[in-house]
Amino acid sequence: MCGIVGAYSLKDKTKNVYPLIVRGLLDLQHRGQLSAGITSYNPERKRILQTHKKNGKVHEVFEINHRYKSKRLLEDYSGHAAIGHTRYATSGNNEDQLAQPFERPHGRKSKWFSLAFNGNLANYAHLKSGLEEVGYNMTYDSDTEVIMHFLSREVQSHKPWEDLNFTEIFKNLLTDFDGSWNIAFLNADGKMVAVRDPLGLRPMCWGVSKDDVLVFSSESVVLSNLQIEAHDLNPGEMIVVEGEKVSIVPYTAPIPTSYCFFEWIYFGHLASVIDGESTYNVRERIGEGLAKEETLQLEENDWIVVPVPESSYVAGAKYAQITGMPFVQGLLKNHSVGRTFIDNTNRQYNISLKFTHLKEIIQGKKVILIDDSIVRGTTMKALVTNLKEWSGAKEVHLRIGCPPIKSPCFYGIDFPTIKELYAGANTPNPKDFNADSLKYLSFSGLISAVNKKKEDLCMACITSKYPTQEGTTRFKEQNEQLI
Repeated sequence: MCGIVGAYSLKDKTKNVYPLIVRGLLDLQHRGQLSAGITSYNPERKRILQTHKKNGKVHEVFEINHRYKSKRLLEDYSGHAAIGHTRYATSGNNEDQLAQPFERPHGRKSKWFSLAFNGNLANYAHLKSGLEEVGYNMTYDSDTEVIMHFLSREVQSHKPWEDLNFTEIFKNLLTDFDGSWNIAFLNADGKMVAVRDPLGLRPMCWGVSKDDVLVFSSESVVLSNLQIEAHDLNPGEMIVVEGEKVSIVPYTAPIPTSYCFFEWIYFGHLASVIDGESTYNVRERIGEGLAKEETLQLEENDWIVVPVPESSYVAGAKYAQITGMPFVQGLLKNHSVGRTFIDNTNRQYNISLKFTHLKEIIQGKKVILIDDSIVRGTTMKALVTNLKEWSGAKEVHLRIGCPPIKSPCFYGIDFPTIKELYAGANTPNPKDFNADSLKYLSFSGLISAVNKKKEDLCMACITSKYPTQEGTTRFKEQNEQLI
């Protein structure tokens, strides 16, 4: 899971879209806090494509709080077309060099390009091995590098006098790629492409502003904040921009979708509408479902509902409204610390930094603790222990907004093995968290909340049924290793 954004001024070629990219990446910061970057296109500049990227949050990478440095970046990376990226790592390490976009220089403009990628190639290891066997030097342990080489090979197959056929280029990649892969592409001929994978595992949308700037993004919040009407890019479709011409075209025949339900319950910005469903509304319905499935007797006066910040605020508020219990923000999030299950460094240490407890509000209360999911369980165990031992909660009852996550994800979420999942090798038990009770939202309750047909969703982390062959194979291999 990463965030990608692109902007292209269709008529005014003197317009600088750099500020739009930076603003869009700020809106997508929740999709990745490890690194950020931009590639801009400016034919009046000697270096037609120019990339700035490094580790850090968006405001750090683009020096937003430093007047002179930010102004210099604005000037140096000006252009009427640009793509941007904010990263969290599901493959590769945390080096600056793995920040995106990835730029591949070439003497011929049509073959000099930059790309940004959101997703995960489930068959990455196989693809990497195949490239190495035919003489490629793989510098990084990254599926983005694999994509860059495959794209380069497709681009190089065109004769110098031939126009690039982007529909054919990305259609050809389907024979090799397995997984989720949303791609932003920009070359030194000034041609921009945005591609959504045929399964639709990761979201993408687009729109055109009143001053004729096309913007595409991983989430609609980017367009909404620019006051641009957002349209979903359908799975298996691509946007091709050349000069003043914009085309939305399919590059493959339609197949059944596999929208990732986790986008609505955890990743998505509250202001985003993803494939026709408001993230806010989905999370309200999750809270409503938890309340309707509640079995505790909540008539006493010392009950309070506390959400785990921040993705559970809406569900917690709705649960409290329906049950009639007081809604209390008893936990405050430290915004300088990223999401703990996304951050693959020292999670236990991050958890201790992440939350501030309002002890005076929690002390002596019976707490209904609402969270969107339990992945590894380390955050929840630390939270419940602190609520009782430090904040003095009388009882803590866990209410989780989706069924147990028991199977790994190979499509862009950082829980790739069964062993690291709490419910992967355990039967859920409140005692594991020092809690007084534990209840998950039912499978039917989740389907109702997301408001999609279950056959249109990827729910492999719950059902162990994967939408691609590589996912099925890798899960089978992990299961066999456990025996």
